Amino acid sequence: MQREPRSTGAFTSLSIMMFLQYAVWGIWLPYLANYLQAPIDDGGLGFSGGQVGWILGLAASVGAVSAPFLAGQIADRFINAERYLGLLVIIGGLLKFITAYATDFSPFLILSVAYSVVYMPTLALTNSIAFAHLRRPEATFPLVRVWGTIGWIVASNAFPLIWLQSNLEFTSLPPFLAGTEHADATARIVDCLKVSGVMSVAYGIYAITLLPKTPPKPNSDAPAAFLKAFGMLRHRGFLVLTLASLPISMIHTVYFIRTGPFLESIGFTKAHVGPVMSVGQISEIVFLAILGVLISRLGFLGTLVLGCAAYLGRFAIFAIATEDLQGAVIAANALHGLCYGCFYAAAYIFVERISPADIRHSAQTVFAVIILGVGPILAGFFNAHFDRYTITVGDQSLQSYSELWWTQAIIALAVGTFLLLFFRSNLPDDDVGADPDDMDAKAAAMQE
Repeated sequence: MQREPRSTGAFTSLSIMMFLQYAVWGIWLPYLANYLQAPIDDGGLGFSGGQVGWILGLAASVGAVSAPFLAGQIADRFINAERYLGLLVIIGGLLKFITAYATDFSPFLILSVAYSVVYMPTLALTNSIAFAHLRRPEATFPLVRVWGTIGWIVASNAFPLIWLQSNLEFTSLPPFLAGTEHADATARIVDCLKVSGVMSVAYGIYAITLLPKTPPKPNSDAPAAFLKAFGMLRHRGFLVLTLASLPISMIHTVYFIRTGPFLESIGFTKAHVGPVMSVGQISEIVFLAILGVLISRLGFLGTLVLGCAAYLGRFAIFAIATEDLQGAVIAANALHGLCYGCFYAAAYIFVERISPADIRHSAQTVFAVIILGVGPILAGFFNAHFDRYTITVGDQSLQSYSELWWTQAIIALAVGTFLLLFFRSNLPDDDVGADPDDMDAKAAAMQE
C-alpha cells in the first residue's frame, strides 16, 4: 500500500502518540527498583536484587514473546492498529493501577507480567503505525520518535518534583530544580504506578479517537504474517543483527534494573535518580534528531557499532564510579542517547527497510521478541548472579557494582566486534536513506 505524503496533522498526532507511549513508562521505571529494594521499615517492599530483576526482566520478556500473537498478527490481519493500540494501553493502565496495591513478591510479579503482556506489543505497534504514515523513515521517524524521549523526560522529572520533594530551588541537574526530600519519599514512589495507570487510560482513548487510521491488509498472500516474518532470519543482516541484539538487550535491561539503586549507593538521593537518568534521555533527543545523518554517513554497520561503543564507555565509567566521581556518572548517562539511538532505533529502521510491505507490523514484533523478550529473560539470570558481590561498610553488607558494570562493558565490546566481523546490510549504497515504497517498487520490478 502506497504511503500518502506526510501531513502536518499526521506528524503531530504521531508525535503525541510517542510522547504518551513513553511517558506512561518513564514515570515509573526509573524509580520502581528503589521502591522494591528499599527495606520495609523505610517504606519499600524489601525485595532482593534478584527478585527485582525477575519483576523487571521476566515481565518484559513474557510480554515481548507474546507480541507476535497480540500485536503483529492481529494488527496485520484483523483490526486497525490504532484501535488495537488504544485497547491494549487502556487494559494496561487498569493493571498498573492495581499493581500499586500489591506488597508481596508473587502478586507483584504476576501483575507485572500481565501488564507487560498488554504493554510490550504496543512498542512495536507505535513504531509500525508511525512507519505506515511517514515517508523517508530515516529522516522522519527519528523526529517523531524523539517525542517519546521527551515524554519520558517530562514524566520522570515531574513526578519527583511534584510528589517526592518540597521547597524547590534551582540546581545544576535537570530539570534544574530540586528541593527537600519528603521523609516518606520511599513510600510515595508507589504512587507513580497509579499515575501511570490513569495516564494510560487517557492515552488509550486518544489512540482510538485521534490517531491516523492504520487498517490491516486482509489480501496478503501469507495466512500468518508473523510466521512469514520469522522467515526474515534467512536474511544475513537480519540474522546477525538479531544475534547481536540478544546480549545488547540483556545489558540494556540490567541498566534499568540496577542503575537506580547504584546511584543511591554513590550518594544521589531518591529524588535525583530520575533527573540523573533523564540526562540520558536528553542526549537521546540529540542523537535521534541526527540519526538519519549518521546512518547516511556511517551506514547501518557503523551506526550500530557506535552504539556498542557507547554502551562500553558508559559501563566502564560506572565501574570505577565513587561519590567523588558523581559528575563523571552524570556524563556517562549522556551516552544513553548514543546507546539507544545508534543501536535500538537504527535497528528498528533497518528492520523496516528490509521487510516486505505486507508484514512490516509483524517483522517489527518478531524483532521485538528478541530485543524486548529473549534478552530480558537472559537479563533475569545474569542480573541475579551479581547479588553475591558485596562490600562491608561498618557493620553493613552492601551491594558491590564494579563487577557488574565491568562485565556489561566487556559484553558491549564483544558485540561490537561481532558486528564488525559478520554484519552486512545487504542493501545497495543508494538504498540507504531511500523511500521504502520506492524500494518495494524496485523489488517488484526485479521479480518481474
